[in-house]
Amino acid sequence: MSAPTVPDTSMTPQERRSSASLALIFALRMLGLFLVLPVFALEARKYPGGDDAALVGMAMGIYGLTQGLLQIPFGVASDKFGRKPVMVLGLLIFAAGSAIAAWAPTLAWLVGGRALQGAGAISAAVTALLADQTRDVVRTKAMALVGASIGLMFAVSLVLSPLLAAQIGLHGLFAMTSALAVGGVAVVLWWVPPEPAQHVDQARGGVLSVLRHPALLRLDFGVFVLHAVQLSMWVALPALLVQAGLPRELHWEVYLPAVLASFFVMGATLFPLEKRGYLRAVFLSAIGLIALVQLALWGLLHTEPTVLPIALVLFVFFCGFNVLEASQPSLASRVAPAASRGAALGVYNTLQSLGFFAGGAVGGWLVKSAGPQALFLTSTVAMLLWLAVAWGMEAPAPKVAAKAG
Repeated sequence: MSAPTVPDTSMTPQERRSSASLALIFALRMLGLFLVLPVFALEARKYPGGDDAALVGMAMGIYGLTQGLLQIPFGVASDKFGRKPVMVLGLLIFAAGSAIAAWAPTLAWLVGGRALQGAGAISAAVTALLADQTRDVVRTKAMALVGASIGLMFAVSLVLSPLLAAQIGLHGLFAMTSALAVGGVAVVLWWVPPEPAQHVDQARGGVLSVLRHPALLRLDFGVFVLHAVQLSMWVALPALLVQAGLPRELHWEVYLPAVLASFFVMGATLFPLEKRGYLRAVFLSAIGLIALVQLALWGLLHTEPTVLPIALVLFVFFCGFNVLEASQPSLASRVAPAASRGAALGVYNTLQSLGFFAGGAVGGWLVKSAGPQALFLTSTVAMLLWLAVAWGMEAPAPKVAAKAG
């Protein structure tokens, strides 16, 4: 009897090029967004109308709303017209919105600019193209590179944002964001590999087939919970660090090492274990790990917190979060019908955006009405509910395609 064939999980040169170029597009776009967030609330107060807290909140959050509304249309359009044209259009819309926000003389104009930024909803098209251009056996690795680029930009922005804001202000940060988006267009046109020929030729599915797919719905529920819990944490976490004696301007000293160290842990665990067929176990363990993190944060509120335990808990959180950020879109792209991949990832990214919105809104309400203890307990329950929903999942067997390029 011959030994079973082990799929080759090394990337081809084209897969490496595709992964690196599409990760760079995400990085350029997300760096612009993340640079604004740490200083937005303070800087927006300097605009005419900036004394209206509700309008400041609208300016900050409307990006996520318009993005959430347009992820599905952009995903479906990428199925019909091709990934790269939709990506270029979305990046140009994002650049135009950033330019309006850079010019904005009042807070109302800033709201308009932020809304137009969100209208450039290309996440589904980018991840669908990455799925088109990579084999199943390396898909998680490719998605992890995208996730790592986003996490790294988040960490870098925590350090750079206050420094840049002091020099060029919020107007300058939005101008930088517009320039980064134009750089993303150049990457799409001249570095991202051409789309597979069959992409335009094959018949395409639609949203209805995606909404009837149990495995996709399970993943959609999961990405909603994950990002709701992630954002809600940051409603209470900065205050906990301040209570532990760490000034706000030094919080990056906790965030940055935790994020970077978690990348190494993910690389040492997720990819080898997935190769051995343990993706389901790793996935469920990561969900359980984040549930324990929420419970640990609830426990820390009942003590005199110090920085080290909070830093360790955050490190554990990012270990679980990065595993899920890499594996969930990979799984979604693998279980989605090939003809509806853009639509499937559009729904997935819509639920991700709505999770951000829900995390901020519900998290803020819980902290205001019942305190951070209620927030972390609610997050624990949400993660356990997701664990129950995800328990019946089956990791799809990779389709072993010929290794080309």
